[in-house]
Amino acid sequence: MTEDNKTKKLTSYGDKGFSQFIRQAFNRHLGYAPEDFTKPVIGICNTKSEINRCHSHIEPLITAIKNGVLMAGGIPLEFPTISLGEINTSPTTMLYRNLAAMDTEEMIRAQPIDGVVLIGGCDKVTPSQLMGAASANIPSILITGGPMNNGEYEGRTLGACSDCRFFWQEYRGEKVNDQEINEINKALAPTAGHCMVMGSASTMAVCAEAMGMMLPGGAAIPATHNRRLEHAVQTGKQIVELVEKNITPSQIITRKSLENAIRMLMAVGGSTNAVIHLTAIAGRLNIELPLDLFDELSRTTPFIANLRPAGKFQMEDFFKAGGAPVVLKELESLLYTEELTVTGKSLRENLKDVRCSDTYREIITRFEKPLHQEGGIAVLKGNLAPNGAVIKPKAASKELLKHKGRAVVFTSLKDLEERIDDPELDISPDDIMVLQNAGPIGGPGMPEAGMLPIPQKLLKQGVRDMIRISDARMSGTAFGTVILHAAPEAAAGGPIGLVKTGDIIELNVEERVLQLHVTDEELEKRRMEWKPPSYFERGYTSLYQKHVLQADKGCDFDFLVSNPDKR
Repeated sequence: MTEDNKTKKLTSYGDKGFSQFIRQAFNRHLGYAPEDFTKPVIGICNTKSEINRCHSHIEPLITAIKNGVLMAGGIPLEFPTISLGEINTSPTTMLYRNLAAMDTEEMIRAQPIDGVVLIGGCDKVTPSQLMGAASANIPSILITGGPMNNGEYEGRTLGACSDCRFFWQEYRGEKVNDQEINEINKALAPTAGHCMVMGSASTMAVCAEAMGMMLPGGAAIPATHNRRLEHAVQTGKQIVELVEKNITPSQIITRKSLENAIRMLMAVGGSTNAVIHLTAIAGRLNIELPLDLFDELSRTTPFIANLRPAGKFQMEDFFKAGGAPVVLKELESLLYTEELTVTGKSLRENLKDVRCSDTYREIITRFEKPLHQEGGIAVLKGNLAPNGAVIKPKAASKELLKHKGRAVVFTSLKDLEERIDDPELDISPDDIMVLQNAGPIGGPGMPEAGMLPIPQKLLKQGVRDMIRISDARMSGTAFGTVILHAAPEAAAGGPIGLVKTGDIIELNVEERVLQLHVTDEELEKRRMEWKPPSYFERGYTSLYQKHVLQADKGCDFDFLVSNPDKR
């Protein structure tokens, strides 16, 4: 009998010889000889799904990865895991990110593989795979399906889903008619791939590059471009080398490489969702990323990528300008460049020959001439969110970044949906909208509801932005003066759940202040009257509500972090 590699665990039959014997018998169906399985066996984590349209096109990528593995002397075997697509998943993919991470981790651990290629794309899949791979800790490499091509409507470039939100708002405000909204709908998502703006999917891809878990340049290659297949072949080759050198995620994902990823997040004006995801990935390796660190790095990182929704351009343009490697090259003086990457080389070595043509300097500016001196996300604190909240100032209205106004409270998503377009709703443009009970527990799953719709009666008056505060998330494609992730959330007894309509709230982004002007005595009185929400009684959602951590801790399960006692 040919012995399996030590890394390939045997099924527990209580008889090692029989385990090997039956495994060989069943694997002959695949067309391999027993001795082939002494070579590096590479699992390919297949997230293909027709329901998750962002992953509907990855079969050719899997074939290309397999070719790369075979070229490098390995044996490729694909296996399925959960596929999450935001648009078709109810109530939200964030509810299932941890489930996908568990699926990824357990399948990596259980199966007889030496290394794994992770195929991500839609925004919760990429972080879930990195979380699972970090915990399983065998040689791993990430590749995504890539961003869609730009859409177009009457000469205007469209980007999903920033323009989904923009034009729907215009439609609700009666600036766009039924025929126009239908034509726009046809053009919003014209090709395979994930959203083509710097939303959560693109953000997590560039952050993965920055932390060293993806081959250089991979994040920005369009889904339809021939270089994505080439990138897939190289990824297949590289995972074999990672196995041969036994380079694992814990050697690549370090505190320093995560700080590099945070710098990237700030420089590209990336999604606020990345704050939660990076914190969760770090937690799998017992690395703490406090919210204050995100704010500190944002204060000292220039905003240099002119990308929507905070800028002008989209991922096709970013690709032409050189993508993540050019951003990293511009940031090089701020980065930990000796960190190991999946190339087997340091970040410094990867960046050695990176150049950016002056032709594309409007897309990625020079370090010395940034679009803004500070990065794209700010962390707010105060008695309304003692454990922190986040905002994207560059995607907000400048005149609202320092504001004091009256709270108008919606106690749930259902309450919001029922009252938001009521003509009798008592609300003005200077008021501050507050959504409660939409956090990790209350949502459940912390849906992307933080970009509360502007009341229709105000839209008709020309209002297009207001301050909105919630314990929910917001899509990375969204925009506006939106404060998110208020922690602790309302359903956990956080102060946001104690706000009442008529209370005065003060926002000062420059000072990082989010303050509820209610006395401590009054808040304590309200706290005594507060009642916790009812939980789901069965199934995964019940497990989720009982064990999910708060937003500032990454929303992972308390039993999945590397050292729960320290969390």
